Amino acid sequence: MLGRIKYQWKRLKNNNYIMLIGIVSLFLIIGGFSYALFTSSIEKRGSLNIVTGEIAATIESESLDNNHSMIIKSGESKEIVITLKNENGRNAKFNFWYEVADGVNVSYDSTKDEPVGEEGEAIEDNGVKTYRLKIANNTDNDEVITFGSNGGLYNKKLDFPRDKKVVEGMIPIVNTESNMIKVVWNEASSTWEKADSNNWYDYDFGKWANAVTVTSASRSKYQSATSGIAIPMSDIETMWVYVPRYSYTIGSEDGTAYYGKKGVYLNSVPTRELPGEIDVKFIKKSEKELGSAQYKVAEKRGSWRTPDAFTFGDKELNGIWVGKFETSSSSPSAAGGGGNVTTLDAMIKPNVPSWRIIQPSSIGIVGRNITKNGNRYGFSSSSVNSHAMKNSEWALAAYLSQSKYGKLGNRLFTGIDKEIYQNKSDKYITGCSYGAICKVSADYGCQYTYDVSSQGIGASTTGTIYGIYDINGGGWEYMMGVYTLNGQKYSGESMLNNSGYTGLLGDGNNYTGTSWLEDIYYNLYLGDDISTSCDGNLCITHALNETAEWYGDMTAIVSNQRPWYVRGGNYMYDYTIAGVFATGTISGRVYSDFSFRLVLSVS
Repeated sequence: MLGRIKYQWKRLKNNNYIMLIGIVSLFLIIGGFSYALFTSSIEKRGSLNIVTGEIAATIESESLDNNHSMIIKSGESKEIVITLKNENGRNAKFNFWYEVADGVNVSYDSTKDEPVGEEGEAIEDNGVKTYRLKIANNTDNDEVITFGSNGGLYNKKLDFPRDKKVVEGMIPIVNTESNMIKVVWNEASSTWEKADSNNWYDYDFGKWANAVTVTSASRSKYQSATSGIAIPMSDIETMWVYVPRYSYTIGSEDGTAYYGKKGVYLNSVPTRELPGEIDVKFIKKSEKELGSAQYKVAEKRGSWRTPDAFTFGDKELNGIWVGKFETSSSSPSAAGGGGNVTTLDAMIKPNVPSWRIIQPSSIGIVGRNITKNGNRYGFSSSSVNSHAMKNSEWALAAYLSQSKYGKLGNRLFTGIDKEIYQNKSDKYITGCSYGAICKVSADYGCQYTYDVSSQGIGASTTGTIYGIYDINGGGWEYMMGVYTLNGQKYSGESMLNNSGYTGLLGDGNNYTGTSWLEDIYYNLYLGDDISTSCDGNLCITHALNETAEWYGDMTAIVSNQRPWYVRGGNYMYDYTIAGVFATGTISGRVYSDFSFRLVLSVS
């Protein structure tokens, strides 16, 4: 018993004892999870009768049985409502937990109350909290899930049961613009169709939110149409995949090497060649965590970090829309699928050549043109910003793909097939897939298109048609990530090999060319020492040192000679070099095998 209670004994003629309570209220304040009232007894010499009343929450839900449990079937997703009531006659503190096998995910609806965390939250006498929870069983078995709560006095920290789980992630909220049409894939007809707003994404099963923009001539038709109408590819101009705001942390099974956790999605101990799960939880725009993004799996406590890319300038983002494929142009038959011009419009579609032979300075302008005034896509809101992808934004897709929400968590793929399949098209056709992990570097071609199950969809970040493609192979993708020195950006290596931007050159000269955009459109790296490259600090959240050589992918660091980052590898490499974690550096000039990707930042 915590605390000390004053008492005194008084001897009676019959040799029985009674205890006079001194300060019972002190116990009520200092006690742990229960309170007790002491009463006297004269039935037996020396006896002490303790009547205990435990502080507990009343849990109610039509979905649960009397044990606060329910069965969730394999592959099933359910939403339930749970009410937590304080009926203890006093203010009290409660936490909330659940117990279920790994692979069953529980998330909360942020429009309702957020479930109380590990340390508990005070609820007034007769107070009520109502949670709307989503439960998703991404295992091969039917599972029983049980909910519970610990209670205690309102001014004391609660202990959380170490064998229970806390509801940490929310059901992501996806924002679209009025010109964007929400879509789902109709397998029966092999077409994209307008989605029902209530059922168009489910990240627990690799169904990331997808949306398209259509031609100006067809836009009003699809905006006014009911769900279910087919949208042929001839009407689609750009395709986008949503990455919701999240925090992440990377586990270590042995306490030294941080290759992710084994969990239920990998049948071997994680290694650099076959890494494990990156823990991810979706969060609200008002949340921003600054932990180390590392933890020891045995301790079951993650140090969470919100990636840098969810902050755009002075704005916090709900998420970003990522181009579903490498960018193509409005003239895909042109040399390099577009060439080093800014007069063409960007397209994002499958089964066309990607836009290559283009410098970073031109890429930057093309990215901004998506949402400029009078754009062909119908963007008009000030809440969305288009630009060429930054290194830190590539990382958002990479980390999520290696989580339970990505291909790593897809039960259709096991072992080495957890890695995203490579695009081996030597014609740079977007959305192509080798259909397996490529071990033959010269086996070129478009073996499977993006919509073929499972060989084609295995090339996406989810292992479903709802993921992001061309992120392994196809062409190298220029990132807006550049080397700087004393506040000055490097344009390239030399007068002949540079990005087209005005800036320093690796040979000591200066190049005069295109003016840089605002700094918010670039990741600026201060030096070629990865431990100090990000504002003098270790570069985390950029998928650089944290995930270096995962799946055997190559890694590199920018320098004055090679000041530009590129990601993903190209079709010529095998699986030991190219991949979602592959990082290269280059001078910045045009290349026939270098493309780019576009992003929409949504505030």
